This record gives sequence, C-alpha cells and structure tokens, in this order.
Amino acid sequence: MSQHANTDVLIVGGGVGGVAAALAALRRGRSVVLTEEYDWLGGQLTSQAVPPDEHPWIEQFGATRSYRAFRDGVRRYYRTFYPLTADALRRTDLNPGLGRVSRLCHEPRAALAVLEGMLAPYRSAGLLRVLTAHTPVAARVDGDRITSVTVESRTGDRLTVEAPFVLDGTELGDLLPLAGVEHVVGFESTEQTGEPSAPATAQSLNQQAFSWVFAVEHRDGEDHTVDRPSQYAFWRDYRPDYWPDRLLSLTAPDPRTLEPLTRTFVPHAPAGPIVADQSADPGDRDLWLFRRIFAREQCVPGFAASDITVVNWPMIDYLPGPLVGVSDEERVKHLDGSRQLSLSMLYWLQTEAPRPDGGTGWPGLRLRPDVMGTADGLAMAPYIRESRRIRALTTVTEQDLSLAVRGEAGAVSYRDTVGIGMYRIDLHPSTGGDNYLDVPSSPFQIPLGALLPRRVGNLLAAGKNIGTTHITNGCYRLHPVEWNIGEAAGALAAHCLDNSLTPHQVHADHARLAEFQRELGADGFELAWPSVKGY
Repeated sequence: MSQHANTDVLIVGGGVGGVAAALAALRRGRSVVLTEEYDWLGGQLTSQAVPPDEHPWIEQFGATRSYRAFRDGVRRYYRTFYPLTADALRRTDLNPGLGRVSRLCHEPRAALAVLEGMLAPYRSAGLLRVLTAHTPVAARVDGDRITSVTVESRTGDRLTVEAPFVLDGTELGDLLPLAGVEHVVGFESTEQTGEPSAPATAQSLNQQAFSWVFAVEHRDGEDHTVDRPSQYAFWRDYRPDYWPDRLLSLTAPDPRTLEPLTRTFVPHAPAGPIVADQSADPGDRDLWLFRRIFAREQCVPGFAASDITVVNWPMIDYLPGPLVGVSDEERVKHLDGSRQLSLSMLYWLQTEAPRPDGGTGWPGLRLRPDVMGTADGLAMAPYIRESRRIRALTTVTEQDLSLAVRGEAGAVSYRDTVGIGMYRIDLHPSTGGDNYLDVPSSPFQIPLGALLPRRVGNLLAAGKNIGTTHITNGCYRLHPVEWNIGEAAGALAAHCLDNSLTPHQVHADHARLAEFQRELGADGFELAWPSVKGY
C-alpha cells in the first residue's frame, strides 16, 4: 500500500540529531514528519545503547539548552522512579551508572523515556508524526531540490512525504545517494584536505569500525553461558596485524599511545562515587566500570542483585569491512559478522577470560535483552561512528582544530557558527587496516556551512553526515555535538520557512546570518567557547 503526506519539515532518521532537529522545528510551530529505521528514537542514546561521550565541562557549558534539558530529564527520571539512596538523591550531578566514560551513564530506556516525553506535547498538538521501523527507499528530485522522499515500513507499506525542507538524520547518510547529493565516503587524501594525518591517496572503503553493543549483569554462582556462536572459532583466533594480542582478549592498544594495554574485567563490589573526566583519566582501565549504566549501590540495599554494564570496547570493533560503499550482500555479511563478534566476546568472557583467582570465565554474566529492547540481548542497532558526508560549503579539517597545528590560537573561529563542541579527534581502528588515530584538539565551533550541500538547496545535514573529513568526524560525531548539529538544522529549516529564504541565502548574507544567530542565542545555543584549553 502506498500513501502520501505533506509537512513543513521532513526528517529522515530519528537518532540524536534527528530528534533534536524535530524539537527545534516544532518549538517554532512547524509541522514535522520524523522517520526512523528502528523501533526506538534516539540513535546512539537508545537503540545503539551508547552512554553519552561528553567533554569535561559539560555540567557548566558547552551544549545547547535543550540538550541540558535532556540531561536534566534523565536525572529526574531516576530520582522519580528508582529507589535511590538518600546520598544518591542529594547528588545534583547524579550519575545513574557511576560509569567512568561520562558524567551521565544511563540505561537506553531512560533516554528513550525522556526523549519521548520531550516530543509528546507536539504529538498531542498534531504537529509531529513519528514513523518508526521505516527506511528511506526513494527520493524525487527536481533540479537542485528534493521534492519528496518515500519511506517503507517492515511490512512493505510505503509513504511518500512532500516537504519544502528535508533533513538527513540517518546514521549512514542514507538519503544522500537516493537523492543524488554529492558526498564523500571514507578517508580523504592529504592532497584533497591538506591534513597532516591523512594518507597520500584517498581510501573510500577505509572507514571507522562499527560495533554491536550489548549489556550484561553478573549473577554470582549461576551459569548463563550462551550457546557457542557459530563463528567463534574464527573470532577466537582473529588478530589484526597491528593488534598486540588476539581481538578476544583484555589486551588492546592504548588509543593515545598505541602501546599494549591490558585492562581488567572483574564484576565487583561497589566502587563509590566517581567523577568521570576523560581529560584527566580515559576511564577505560576497568572495563566493568567503564560503561556501567546501572549501579546497584545507588539504590536501597537489596533492591538489585547486580550492576549493569555495557560492552562497547575496542575488542568488539568490527574490522573486516565497512557498511558503506559495498554491495547489499557484503553489507549484510558485515552486520552478521559484527553480531557474531559481539556474541563471541560474550562467550569468551563467560568461558575463557582470566580471573584474578587463576581460574577462567565468568559464567554468571547474563545478557539483558530487556535493557536493550531486543530478543537476543544485543543492542537494537549497530553503533555507527562514521557516515557518508556531504560535499559541503564548509569542510572542517584537522588543521582547523588540532592542538599541534593551532596551539594557543585555538580552533578556527567561524563567522557562521551555529554551536560548539569538544572532543579529542578519536578515530577507532578502521576497515582499511589503520590503528587508532588520536589527535588532541581544541574546543571548536560548528560552522553552518558544514550543514549545507554545495548544490542541493533544501537538504540539510542533521548528524554525522556534515562537512567533516574522515579525521574530523572523530570529534564531531559525539552525542552533544550531534544534538547541536541536528538542532541547528531544524532551527534553520523553520527560520527559512518563516522568512521565505533558502539556507544558502542565510549563509551568504551577513545580516541574515546574524539575525539567525541571534535567534539561536535566544533559544539557548552557545555559539562560542569561553577561555578553555583542549585535551
């Protein structure tokens, strides 16, 4: 069955950027259709089950007002519904999981509940239509404009949506090839970008590894060992040339030095309050604590039998091949392989991982499919680090924000800033055989030109598909930055509708740009950093 719909703003992809884009357009009174491939909105925060990766100043500044409202909402969710201890309730900086990767390690369902709550009023008002379990399958283009996009449900029903503005918030930039939007895939060459860390030749199939995350608890004295995965023999012996040990081990390169680093993994007793600050301590030496999303010690005694921790480690980064630029058959093969790698990691932890007492295996580790919202216990969606990227009016390069290049001058200042972000350039091992690339960076701005394709006039990038390079994607891909990107895209679409402008007109005209930036400031966007140093 095929149907049609019209809306002011069509957002294809309901991840972090897509949801933020919807909120921005809806706050300005615009109607929105928001589509999402998976059953949950929220992307990295929910279906991919990745607690926020954030910079060390996030509690004070460095994010939009609505992102802070989301973070406040997560804490309020736990304070309202969980039997927290008096000490946990008193903490204004409550970290539900006491994880070390972030000051706000939380369960995917908590994020989902808050995001759904933020969108709920607009559903009731009839301004927002959400279509989960829908993927884009076609786009109609008239010259340099996208006139409609067709999405398809899992049951085969199709909806064609017409809108004056279309935002691509998909995890892999799926709308770009459908609409014929010029884009880049993989690693650019140093000749193309001038980046110190780029290779001599472009490598389109060289992309950051993706990962299939899962969550576990530990029941001492019980046996929850999963069936031996069908590819376990392969993954048990798999070792990249540049890896210090087999992938299924606790030893991997230190991301910053590339020296062998053996982590610990021990489901253990309470560790007490932790202030997560990756600028001082990466936090990844203790893998149980690293991405812990539920800390039983913060609840009244006897409430929970175990913590819950997320396995999103270097050892489950899938390296044999990418998801973009390959055939459908190859893509499915890599998705299946990633699932098998994650299940093999779990099986190895349950049966072969070294224990401090000299034994092997933690059979009491139990998958939490209820936490993931799936039947098998793996996350609903793979964790995607790198997308197709538009050929944009502005492309952010390594030399724009690298501490080694910029020094005390700080990152390049953009006249068209629509937000700010901060993270090290953090590239995981890649499908082209590269090890970690970790480059210290300066706090940076998000240029509006990076959201605008050079040619297509009514498409806006709303996530990891903006005008970065393979390298700078490594610091623009994190949760608060993706939120800011999406929110700016949604705000721009509404602004253009209100003022009968195109995005390119706003970008090109200093007065129009300044007016849009004033609107962003009034809406809680931070457009420039205070005086802080990078890391």
